[in-house]
Amino acid sequence: MKETRRLTRMGLLGAVLFACGCGTSCPRAPQEVAEPSRGASSKTCVDGARALSHVRRIVELGPRPPGSAALEQTRQYLESSLRDLRLVPKRHPFTAFTPHPNHPQVEMANLTVDIAGSGPGKVLLAGHFDGKVLEGMRFVGANDGGSSAALLLEMARCLAAHPPPCDVMLAFFDGEEALVEWSDRDSLYGSKNLALELRASGALREVRAMVVVDMIGDADLHLLRETLSTPWVQQVLMESALSSGHGALWSGPRAAIEDDHLPFLQSGVPAAVMIDLNYGPKGGGNEYWHTEQDTLDKLSPASLQAVGETVLNALPALCRGKRD
Repeated sequence: MKETRRLTRMGLLGAVLFACGCGTSCPRAPQEVAEPSRGASSKTCVDGARALSHVRRIVELGPRPPGSAALEQTRQYLESSLRDLRLVPKRHPFTAFTPHPNHPQVEMANLTVDIAGSGPGKVLLAGHFDGKVLEGMRFVGANDGGSSAALLLEMARCLAAHPPPCDVMLAFFDGEEALVEWSDRDSLYGSKNLALELRASGALREVRAMVVVDMIGDADLHLLRETLSTPWVQQVLMESALSSGHGALWSGPRAAIEDDHLPFLQSGVPAAVMIDLNYGPKGGGNEYWHTEQDTLDKLSPASLQAVGETVLNALPALCRGKRD
């Protein structure tokens, strides 16, 4: 992830100060995400504790940089979990050409799974599962990569049990992280590859909306109002959060973040990312990001459940497509 995409701690602070200086309302002080209201989440079956258990299993496999044995084990765990739901995961292997001197070519593979819906249209729900190459550091990426993959698995369970209002493709991206330094050449390997693949097959034209989840497990969750995202998709998600009892989720500042939604935006797909880049001690900055401190104890089932409920409750509107 690009430093300006993920925003450095100072960059995030600058975004907040810019918003405040321009006369807009400043974000509220960080607050713990409240335990989800059961009455407000009746439309979904998302279980934050189940999602957190998937994160735990992924973290137990150890650091998972591109091409590593641990990353392949993670991929196999995702496939096995999907098959347990009687779903059929599909591998999308490709070779990534990188600027890393020790890893000029890395064999990668995305995973997708299709879940048939009851009506027309298709929505793409996505996140990444890879970890970053960080020499001399045991980086297990509980939140960065672990939380998104785990929540996708939990949403897959709900969608398999309760068919969605339109077809849903779940995409687990490999190679989101830069191997050296974020750039157009060194980033988003998996999402770029899948966007090209779907465009070549004509399947991309069927996708009415895409939602990317990334770093959404933080116990002190405050999603950014991400400005590259398609406005109507983000608005649908914000309205869903409000109606689901999670309206306080979007309490982070406005900022432009390059993430796995970018290749799809560039291909003409309406897309939005749900991401929190204030991942550190309460009231602090982004200190845990890309460090050994990105561990399971920093995550909360309430945060995972809130995001999952928001996404699934938004599906009817996302399936309908662009608003007038």
